[in-house]
Amino acid sequence: MSAPVITAPDSAQPTPAEHIMQLATGYMASISIHIVAKLGIPDLLKDGPRSTADLAAATATNEDRLYRVLRALASLGVFAETAPRQFALTPAAETLRSDVEGSIRPMAIWMGDPLHFRVYAEMMHPVKTGQTAFEYLMGKPIFEYFPTDPAESEIFNDAMTCFSGMTLPAILEAYDFSGIGTLMDVAGGHGALLRAILNKYPAMRGIVTDLQHVIDRAKRLPENQAIAHRCEFVHADFFASVPSNADAIIMKHIIHDWDDHEATLILRNCRKELAGKPGAKILLVEPVISPGNAPELGKFMDLEMMVLPGGRERTEEEFARLFAAAGLRLSRVVRTKSPVCVVEGVVA
Repeated sequence: MSAPVITAPDSAQPTPAEHIMQLATGYMASISIHIVAKLGIPDLLKDGPRSTADLAAATATNEDRLYRVLRALASLGVFAETAPRQFALTPAAETLRSDVEGSIRPMAIWMGDPLHFRVYAEMMHPVKTGQTAFEYLMGKPIFEYFPTDPAESEIFNDAMTCFSGMTLPAILEAYDFSGIGTLMDVAGGHGALLRAILNKYPAMRGIVTDLQHVIDRAKRLPENQAIAHRCEFVHADFFASVPSNADAIIMKHIIHDWDDHEATLILRNCRKELAGKPGAKILLVEPVISPGNAPELGKFMDLEMMVLPGGRERTEEEFARLFAAAGLRLSRVVRTKSPVCVVEGVVA
């Protein structure tokens, strides 16, 4: 049984200077959230408030230092100090538990990961030169680096799986995939997106493509073995070609990794395999940046693309131009109750 969740009090509206200070010190909150998530503090509090002495003993940490981290987070509504040096969960802290549906613990760990921090410390470099901060720091592009660092790769992949879990229900609610005979997920990783679609549409067949080492692992997953009679897992390099057996292609968080030149090449290769098929379409699951000053997660995901792989998030107009360059036509943008949209293109 979970402990009661305590709601933190509303804070007063900050002055302009306080607003800037809150933003400028945001990395302190980020690393503090990373620490408590990695230590499993929210899991330790699921049955009720505990003292920092208990928490420190359970996590082999310094009690005073841990208390100061928790106190700072409690001031932001993450945890609540219910008695001197005793803390309880708040709704925000509840999402950092590892055993709850919709947990964002893996994403919180990645956002405060030391390598991630080091990359952002070099953000001035891409702003001045256009080169990614990751390649400048590590000497190679991010997707060439990860195979050399399995531990870091696992942290990143867990975070991406976490984000997929946050958006999948909204995608399935907003977009109607009926009528597609065979749907191919290009660079589909371990198949979570396509598996969810196939589970909702039992008459559909699927193909997941990715690099060989990714496909090898995907085939071993029990959840994919359970749908092997309806879904193929095929090695492919989307810069060279993709298989031709699909009626429609979907790509989630793929095109945003690349600049316009490389993104156009990927889309052209996909278009080539769909040409001549009635009703064929390409579906991109990505943020679509809106004009104006409204806050959007996609605007910060765009900075992530800038410093890590070198790609970008795009506006609807930018997607239309990208599709046109690849011989496609943007037919519609379907917004969801999540930070991503389904961007639909057809063969022009």
